[in-house]
Amino acid sequence: MSDQILISAFYKFVQLPDYADLKPRLLAECRDAGLKGTILLAEEGINGTIAGRAEAVARVLNYLRTDARFASLTTKDSTHDRIPFQRLKVRLKREIVALKVDGADPRVEVGAYIEPEAWNALIKQEDVLLIDARNDYEVRMGRFPEAINPKTESFNELPQVLADRLDPALHKRVAMYCTGGIRCEKATAWLLSRGFENVYHLRGGILKYLEQVEESESLWQGECFVFDERVTVDHALRKGSITICDDCKTVVRLKDERCQHCGSINLL
Repeated sequence: MSDQILISAFYKFVQLPDYADLKPRLLAECRDAGLKGTILLAEEGINGTIAGRAEAVARVLNYLRTDARFASLTTKDSTHDRIPFQRLKVRLKREIVALKVDGADPRVEVGAYIEPEAWNALIKQEDVLLIDARNDYEVRMGRFPEAINPKTESFNELPQVLADRLDPALHKRVAMYCTGGIRCEKATAWLLSRGFENVYHLRGGILKYLEQVEESESLWQGECFVFDERVTVDHALRKGSITICDDCKTVVRLKDERCQHCGSINLL
């Protein structure tokens, strides 16, 4: 285990008017610790995934938590035999996850958090409409059964899809999930601003669910897409056995040399 690389994903919606000033200090800390990955900073908060030796990752997270605004920062952790990023990036953005609509501010209001241990009981209820907030290619790699796939190509398409398909007068209870929780925080905030009252989302997303729910009790089907060189992780949060064709977005087995659908060799 000591030779394993720790991969920590985290985010927090919080007022960061000085986010541009944080960049050089955070970049220096990550470089000094020998980490790679991506961290986004915006006025609305922080969103990142970093990878390196466990003690190095802990050093940077402890540095972040010395800022009172990040004191409660939590992570979704997994391990791999190497760092699944080529470089380190700390970037300034307008949003830490781009929904590109007004009225979606998780710092003001957000849907009810559902802990992973309580998620199964919620989504089994017949009056709960379950929505996968991820993009179509992610959904095709794995999902919770009966979840609606909005079939988006990017997150900022989701508000229009939801506006077209959902009605607060008809859909009284809506539950959403995504990879790590950040997209659902923003999407549930938007739904609340549109008049939906009973909106829920999976705390920590799929990654935290896979971490905390035993596979024998799990409702998750397939593998979970992650935004690094592993492409997917399985229920044990190990590198998965599938990837995706970069041309037609068909799910492909890692052992295949080309896409069985379009013949492309451009596999992620």
